[in-house]
Amino acid sequence: MAYRRTDEAAQRLADKRARILKAARGLVAEGGWPAAQIDNVAAASGIATGTVYRYWPSKAALCAELVATVSAREVGIVRAVADAAGAPPEKLSAAIRTFASRALQGRRLAYALIAEPVDPEVETVRLDYRAQLAHCFERILREGIMRGAFPRLDPAVAAACIVGAFMEALVGPLAPSRGSGARADRHLIDQVARFCLRASLNNSETEA
Repeated sequence: MAYRRTDEAAQRLADKRARILKAARGLVAEGGWPAAQIDNVAAASGIATGTVYRYWPSKAALCAELVATVSAREVGIVRAVADAAGAPPEKLSAAIRTFASRALQGRRLAYALIAEPVDPEVETVRLDYRAQLAHCFERILREGIMRGAFPRLDPAVAAACIVGAFMEALVGPLAPSRGSGARADRHLIDQVARFCLRASLNNSETEA
């Protein structure tokens, strides 16, 4: 039954990898990328430092996979909004509000994923995160253009502009040195969604 032992060993390795990533995520959520030193990650996950290096050759490689893992989840949530039934303007507003509210609920981690200075290896993955988000919005815009809800602009360009707008609007409020309450967060989400919607809609519609 060698194959069973092989499967069990592979599962143990996968579980250990997941535990390390979870520990790294928790550290970044508390202290940003500087907190995700390999020694810190090893201690938080209860694993020897050398074991962490068996999975990732450097802190940058570990952080790049963390960005890929977390961003895949966030993109999946936005994609689900884009694929849901409903009028395109409503879906556009809902997707923006969903992303912004989740970012503000996990401020430190969101800031790390969006704006905190990182190694080039991590930045490459972070740029891919933005591109995947833009693709979700592009799908909403294409549908809206076909249904006459949005003007006939290049949906890829418009989607990139939307993602750039709401991410830039979130950078300041997400920064560790800034603080705001629930009321300020709701106002920010509402204003960002309204701005992006007004920039996308025909003159006949300006609210959702």
